[in-house]
Amino acid sequence: MALSWWLVGLVCANSIMGLPWSRSCFVIGKFALRRFDLEAINRRDLSGRPALGTGSMGLIGNVLWFSVAGWWLAIGHLTSALSCFVSIIGIPFEIQHNKLALIAMAPIGMTIVPAHRTDS
Repeated sequence: MALSWWLVGLVCANSIMGLPWSRSCFVIGKFALRRFDLEAINRRDLSGRPALGTGSMGLIGNVLWFSVAGWWLAIGHLTSALSCFVSIIGIPFEIQHNKLALIAMAPIGMTIVPAHRTDS
């Protein structure tokens, strides 16, 4: 699925308007490979104040993203989750694919942080 994210990132990089999504695709593609030591959280929850992408512009961007590429990636993650659910060993991977499917539907306003961070 990381390769799928990177492929979508390359497609988005073909236009100037797609560059912000392109960068996010490469970051989330890396997250798909290292999914147990990183987590995706909302930027507003991280900083405690509104951030770029968490307001009305983020909503518009997420709707545009979902209509173009988000649903394809979400279906891919759900299919991967279903195939991982077949064995007991694959259940942790299934849970992570479900989380990635949610991220695939609305990635704008999300940020990737280390899973074991200390909050002050």
